[in-house]
Amino acid sequence: MAKPVIWITRQLSDATLERACRDYEVIWDPADEPGSAEDIIAMSARVDGMIPCHSEHFSAEVVAQLDPRLKIIANHSVGVDHCDLPSLKARGIVVTNTPGVLSDATAELALMLMLGAARHAVAGDQLVRSGQWQSWSPAMLVGKQLSGARLGIIGMGGVGRAFARKARGLDMEIHYHNRRPLNPEEEAGATYHAELDDLLAVSDFLTLHCPATPETVGLLNAARLARLPKGCVIVNTARGNLVDEAALLDALTSGHVGAAGLDCFVTEPGGNPAFAAHDNVMMMPHVGSATVATRDAMGSKALDNLDHFFRGETPPDQL
Repeated sequence: MAKPVIWITRQLSDATLERACRDYEVIWDPADEPGSAEDIIAMSARVDGMIPCHSEHFSAEVVAQLDPRLKIIANHSVGVDHCDLPSLKARGIVVTNTPGVLSDATAELALMLMLGAARHAVAGDQLVRSGQWQSWSPAMLVGKQLSGARLGIIGMGGVGRAFARKARGLDMEIHYHNRRPLNPEEEAGATYHAELDDLLAVSDFLTLHCPATPETVGLLNAARLARLPKGCVIVNTARGNLVDEAALLDALTSGHVGAAGLDCFVTEPGGNPAFAAHDNVMMMPHVGSATVATRDAMGSKALDNLDHFFRGETPPDQL
């Protein structure tokens, strides 16, 4: 029996590519360029399945033009806001993702951003790297201490819970807002706030770990930023459109927000160049899950989903 044909849109881990090439006929371009709408439509006539990333966009317009040969989209991501799920379902195309394996890596990056923003890592690095460090003062680069501070977490899914576990090791006081409270074992002493505004009011540090949905896009706007304690440090490793970037820039300029750590932006790739003027903002290019172990695990999950599907079984991570 001929092997199913799949398209891998980006440069995945060596272990993922090796396994994929063993079990499938693989179309893959090592140039590692994002697949355009035209690429996706054309490739749908050549393959039975795809492993895309969030860089490939399956809009309703694109989905309407997909060839009937394409049967499954096994995303190499947890977030699926790049996929028009109702349109794909209407076409009978199965969609999967890779939950449960990105949490620790993303939480680690969020912790790095929180520490870096709080302790002026960008300004300090620039000072030393530029050769301008000519003196020392006890008033130099004085930052915000994490231990004993109140941490607000928006979204207590896998990443939010992983971040809370790590923050407890820094003796932070955990508060959270979620669609529903966690059970006592998962909560582990954290304080639940049913109303987001109540969480904001007590957050010395605030970190975002919720998906982008119609309800959460623009969640952190000017009015909500104003509810934060002065000097709050904000971290976003979820989705850029959760934050009103213009409002955050204004809050940074005024000093109401003390610092920020950002791994995602409204415009990607590229980000928002206006943040570069603020050396109290630490930035990364949306690489929260970028560790060897996590990339291998994501690829393995995507291939597991394909394996189940092509055996006639329901993929474990079907949406």
